[in-house]
Amino acid sequence: MKKRGKKYTEALSKIEKGKVYSKEEAIKLVKETSTSSFDGSVEVAMRLNLDTKKADQQLRGAIVLPKGTGKTKRVLVIAKGEKANQAKEAGADYVGDVDMLEKIEKENWFDFDTMIATPDMMPLLGKLGKVLGPKGLMPNPKTGTVTLDVVKAINEVKAGRVEYRIDSFGNIHGVIGKVSFSEEDLLANLEAFVSHIIKLRPATVKGDYVKNISVSSTMGPGIKVENSFDK
Repeated sequence: MKKRGKKYTEALSKIEKGKVYSKEEAIKLVKETSTSSFDGSVEVAMRLNLDTKKADQQLRGAIVLPKGTGKTKRVLVIAKGEKANQAKEAGADYVGDVDMLEKIEKENWFDFDTMIATPDMMPLLGKLGKVLGPKGLMPNPKTGTVTLDVVKAINEVKAGRVEYRIDSFGNIHGVIGKVSFSEEDLLANLEAFVSHIIKLRPATVKGDYVKNISVSSTMGPGIKVENSFDK
C-alpha cells in the first residue's frame, strides 16, 4: 500500500469520508487541501453512465472556460499561404508546414502545447499520428483544432480552452484553473465545464447520466461534489 506524506494526510483529514459536498464547499476545500509547493492545477473528474463502444457516446470536444486556465499555451499552427499569415498575425507561437513537421519527426521537437492545422494539411500529418496521438497533440475537428478559421482557434486556445475526451471507463477530466484562482473564478469554471458536459448527454443514455463528480488539486485528495449543476 502506497504510503502518503504528512501534507497529504493532513489535507485528507479535512475531508469527511463519504461526504458529498456542495460545489461551493468543494471549491473552498480544494484550495485548502492543496499540498504542492507550487501553484498547482485544479481538476474536475466526472464519471458518466456511457457505453464508449457506441459511437454516439464517445464524447470528445473542447470548451473555453470563462475565467481561463491560468496557463499560457504555446500554439503551433500547420498551414500555408494566407492561413499561415493569419496565424502569425493572431499570435501563434510557431507557424509552418512541412518544415515544422520534419522538425517534430527528426528532432523530436515538442515545444508547444496545442497544434492547430488547416484541413488541407492533415494528409501530411498522418505519418506523425503515432507520435502526436499518445501525447494528445494530434489535431482533430471535434476539438476545433482542424479548421480553416485559424484565428478563432488560436484566440480560443489563448483564452483558456480545455479539451476533454471520455476514456474507456466513462471518465472525463478537465483542468478548471489554478489553486491561486479565487473561489469565485474556480466555481465559474467548474459550473461551465460540468454544465457543458451535461448538455452533451446522448439521447440513448438510460437512467442517471452523471454517476459522480469530484474535484482535486495537483497531488491533493479528491473531493466529491453533489450534482446540482442541471437543477
